[in-house]
Amino acid sequence: MKYAHVVVRIVCPLLFWIFGMLPPAAYADEYSEVAQMTRDGKFVEALNKADAYLAGKPRDPQMRFLKGVAQKDAGKSTEAIATFTKLTEDFPELPEPYNNLAVLYANQNQFDKAKSALEQALKTNPGYAIAYENLGDVYARLSSQAYNKALQIEGANPAITPKLALARQLFNSNTGRIATIGTNASVVPEKAAPVVVPKPASTPVAPTPPVAVVTAPPAPPVKTPAVKVAEAQNQSDAKAVEEAIQKWAEAWSERNLKAYFSVYGKDFEPPNGAKRSAWENEREARIMGKSKISVHLEGLKVTISGNKAIAKFRQDYKADGLSVSSRKTLELTKYGDRWQITRETVGS
Repeated sequence: MKYAHVVVRIVCPLLFWIFGMLPPAAYADEYSEVAQMTRDGKFVEALNKADAYLAGKPRDPQMRFLKGVAQKDAGKSTEAIATFTKLTEDFPELPEPYNNLAVLYANQNQFDKAKSALEQALKTNPGYAIAYENLGDVYARLSSQAYNKALQIEGANPAITPKLALARQLFNSNTGRIATIGTNASVVPEKAAPVVVPKPASTPVAPTPPVAVVTAPPAPPVKTPAVKVAEAQNQSDAKAVEEAIQKWAEAWSERNLKAYFSVYGKDFEPPNGAKRSAWENEREARIMGKSKISVHLEGLKVTISGNKAIAKFRQDYKADGLSVSSRKTLELTKYGDRWQITRETVGS
């Protein structure tokens, strides 16, 4: 199987690369078809194929990369920026989406945004050589703009003109174009106009062709054993919290005061600053004053953060002809192996 690669060369003469895709065997046909359609200029078909695939696997990073490439090649820069931006949000540990955003921003002369994207790529992967090279080019382009602004303000300064001339030579406008796109590892992009480095008049100036570099495709995030253990613990804690809340609702419905109060922790904060004893007396009077109680919970969602948890749900309460439905939030703390309520709010 051949690797699918996409190479982009853009403005002045910043060298950026939109990465290719190395598809997993299980989905090779789908990835290859989208890549081939993009190479053939069948952008509508490629995007339709990608969208159909993503309808069933919306988080698949590789197909989303291919979609972003197809959008870029179809001239849909805004959509491509949105695609790669969402990838940076969903997979912040991958540097390639940030690099691709830099490609798109630089192609729009938005060099400040390109710089920020590349700096983020390097935070994610300090060993990402391509991003370092691209960032150097962006800094050089920004310096050219700064020299030009300085010359406009202080044209008499003799130190500015040669610096600006050098910057302009380094960023010859004739090289500011997008090269043809290939999808094979062996594809070499078209040669752009050479970058001329100033030398003494007696020394011939040799052109320096751009170097085409194809980035490796980003692999789906690999979960380390520590991450897997943490995720398993979170799932276990979330299940324990759900069980504690269901026990609380059942005890309330059964008017079992001992079981009901046992779900509240020692650090529980009664509403309105009331004392714990006064709150328990008030709850006992309300619960035991009803002949029948029904508490039903819907849409329970639990968020775990260490030994703290937040549970949100809709509570349907019925008692002696009274029926009330409201949103409720419970904050819980883990004491040993038990989760207990420490705060209770209604309407949030």
